[in-house]
Formats: sequence, C-alpha cells, structure tokens
Amino acid sequence: MCDPRGTASSGRSNNNVVYRCTYHVVWCPKYQRKVIEGAVDDRLQQIIRDVCAERDARIIELETMPDHVHLLVSRDPQYGIHRLVKQIKARSSRYIRQEFPAVRSRIPTLWTNSYFVATLGGAPLEIVKQCLANQRNA
Repeated sequence: MCDPRGTASSGRSNNNVVYRCTYHVVWCPKYQRKVIEGAVDDRLQQIIRDVCAERDARIIELETMPDHVHLLVSRDPQYGIHRLVKQIKARSSRYIRQEFPAVRSRIPTLWTNSYFVATLGGAPLEIVKQCLANQRNA
C-alpha cells in the first residue's frame, strides 16, 4: 500500500482514505481505586478486545494496571477515537459491575468521565510499545 506521497506505508485504508492513526489512550477507575486485578483484569481485557474487534479498531498494545489502563490502538479517523473510548468504558463498566459485586460496592461507577489521548505522530511504534511494557515494571 502506498501513501499519497508514493512511499511505502504500514497504514490501513477504507474506500476513500489511506491512514495510519495510532492513538495512546489512558483512563482510570473512579477515585483511582485499584480494582483492575485478577478476574476483573482478565474480563476487562476481553471486553476491550471484543469492542475493538466489533468497531474495526486494531489493538497494538494493551496494558492494564490495578489503577489505570493503557491502550495503543489504530482507528479509522472518520470514526474518531472518542466514540471508541466511550463504547469501551460504557460496556466494561456495565459488565464488570454486573459480574463483580465487590467492584460495585467499592465505587459508584467504574470509570472517571475523563481520559487521556495522544496521537503517536512520528514516534517509532516499537519505542512506544517498549514504554508501555515498562509501565508494569515501574
């Protein structure tokens, strides 16, 4: 596949656009409670993977910590990252609070309303993936 400048690209395409939009998204549970552990962690990762698969968003890296989530994802720019994050947070909050009463009893809602998002720009993907992997060791 070639980008508009005619050089090789690792981008994706839809009918009209060739794109390479990679986003780094971070969000936290309400009050930064450390609830993303054990079975909750496993279930959360599965929900994130399911939503991304349904929305044609390619997960490049997914790291969960007890008090936050890092997601590196490629997404068609015409659908926007906001819609994807909203869908992930809504579904995961609903399912996890239904399936894990201990989480429901600790916090009124699973997620804060806010999140961080940045595009990778020209940063080499391998460097960003290494930084995310190092988060767990910090």
